[in-house]
Amino acid sequence: MQDVITPLIRDLVASVATTPRPYREVLEAWRTSCPRLTVWEDAVDGGFVALERSGTGEVQVVATARGRELLDCKAE
Repeated sequence: MQDVITPLIRDLVASVATTPRPYREVLEAWRTSCPRLTVWEDAVDGGFVALERSGTGEVQVVATARGRELLDCKAE
């Protein structure tokens, strides 16, 4: 199953790498009730994305350094 999830994690990281996205928006798009398709959970647990507060206090999802490395590995 990991072979299926890794490209999806890359897609999630890529979606927040250039512009942080609101937490609510990202969860709506990426959270699933399928116990075998844990893209959001694996991205957070793997340290590929993180939550940060914006200047207005909104919680946003951002790509971490580790997430950006994951994107760089795909390009090679």
